[in-house]
Amino acid sequence: MSVRELVVLGTASQVPTRHRNHNGYVLRWDGEGILFDPGEGTQRQMVRAGVAAHDLNRICVTHFHGDHSLGLAGVIQRINLDQVPHPVTAHYPRSGQHFFDRLRYATAYRETVGVTEAPVDADGILAVTPSYTLEARRLSHPVESYGYRLVEPDGLRMLPDRLASHGIKGPDVGRIQREGVLGGVRIEDVSEVRRGQRFAFVMDTRLCDGVHALAEGCDMLVIESTFLDEDEGLAVEHGHLTAGQAARVAREAGVRHLVLTHFSQRYTEPDEFERQARAAGFEGELTVAHDLLRVPLPKRR
Repeated sequence: MSVRELVVLGTASQVPTRHRNHNGYVLRWDGEGILFDPGEGTQRQMVRAGVAAHDLNRICVTHFHGDHSLGLAGVIQRINLDQVPHPVTAHYPRSGQHFFDRLRYATAYRETVGVTEAPVDADGILAVTPSYTLEARRLSHPVESYGYRLVEPDGLRMLPDRLASHGIKGPDVGRIQREGVLGGVRIEDVSEVRRGQRFAFVMDTRLCDGVHALAEGCDMLVIESTFLDEDEGLAVEHGHLTAGQAARVAREAGVRHLVLTHFSQRYTEPDEFERQARAAGFEGELTVAHDLLRVPLPKRR
């Protein structure tokens, strides 16, 4: 059975705390694993969360501030130490190529795995696979930053009542799925579109067009809420969002499950983030993330 879940490795912003590691998030999407923003300590958090280097197929870095990227050195070396047998692709802002180079080769090690570098320099599609399309959108932060979005291709859902009305049953169900037509009955006559799942990852940013584009229609939105609403001035100044701003984005975009993360060390009580998100009108599933949490994607509509 396919597994689609978010594994939260760390939830701190800038400064780790006793209870929050630096950023790190693994999206399990069927047979693939995508690691987002590996901050310092990510390799150890992977061990604690039961995520192996072999589970990783892609690494997506939003930007090159340390709390989102200092773990790259350890993760890449672990991929090589464990001799991961499949290709691993790394996406990151092209403007930070020199930072990626320094982190990739921060110390001496034996390079056994060819990590493919696929830097991002504009909005658009980064990869197309049978199970998803990976896109990037520019965000608004003091350094160049991109958010990421996965979109599953739409599929078909067979409708038992329509199949029965046309006398289609048993092996013929599979036949019409494969061939598209059976005895004058079209696949469209006995099925409906099953909307593909959508996932977005939005880190350090002010409100901007990219945030809204990434969030639109998502089944799960993982988004920073560094500040509470009373500190909105600080959020704007430093290029971040508040809990209320993140929740309003999710509400307007029709997000089904909102995951808030990337909390400033000034806050010790997570319940206030949930309260402010609800006060902003978001009524869907809501998770205030904590380290080592696993969050399943919502079931398909």
